[in-house]
Amino acid sequence: MGVVNVTPDSFSDGGRYDDPERAIAHGRRLLADGADILDVGGESTRPGATRPLLEEELDRVVPVIEALAADGARVSVDTMRAEVAARAVEAGASIVNDVSGGLADPAILDVAAQTGATYVAMHWRAHSATMQQFTEYDGGVVPVVAAELAQRVAAIRAAGVADDRIVLDPGLGFAKLAEHNWELLRHLGEVGLGFPLLVGASRKTFLGRLLADAHGEPRPVGEREAAGVALTALLAAGLGGADVWCLRVHDVRAHRDALAVAAQWTGHTADRAAGREEHDA
Repeated sequence: MGVVNVTPDSFSDGGRYDDPERAIAHGRRLLADGADILDVGGESTRPGATRPLLEEELDRVVPVIEALAADGARVSVDTMRAEVAARAVEAGASIVNDVSGGLADPAILDVAAQTGATYVAMHWRAHSATMQQFTEYDGGVVPVVAAELAQRVAAIRAAGVADDRIVLDPGLGFAKLAEHNWELLRHLGEVGLGFPLLVGASRKTFLGRLLADAHGEPRPVGEREAAGVALTALLAAGLGGADVWCLRVHDVRAHRDALAVAAQWTGHTADRAAGREEHDA
């Protein structure tokens, strides 16, 4: 899944694609590099980010989704708002990637049920401005995240979304400390609850902290790609005891290369290493 941030304040690309034409061109480059899905988002979810107005988010994502879907791309909309999800599906998106798992706007679950879109539910506790105030996991991050995702699955099913259209995401970096992210990665099989998993680790802060300099300063965002690529190879080779359905990344070509290496190492095809033979949401 290639990331198309149509925002002025993304942590990873700082508004490089906040103009629809630039975002569309970027999406097409990601497709050429081997992306299977393009994830178009109009709201930054970096720590401390403020939310755009509804109309701002719609203006950012709808033209981009329309153009990329018209090209034949498989498009996901990265949103927490029911109205944005509905408009995005009308524009050609087939996946709703909701980082709040339906907690920010419960009506988004009805949109997924009524439209037949695949629904990605991430583990989430609060909006970006306050999420790092909610990093306590009494009993351990793995069982707590698994239990909280199970609650979301119950709500998603109750809204009428079939199991074969549900994907879960452990929410790396969202209300998590670095050690929480690593623990979740080691135990993905436990937090996935048997559902396909989307993992988004690309360029995140916990990788920057891992690569901190002698003064403790995290590696800058643009210099974390190699660590993310290494993680992709490990995940494709079975790290965490789960088959990951999809990896959400910024540099599609580099991560595709990692999948090719993992496939050669494990003896699987590249598609099998990426999890695509396990679930076609």
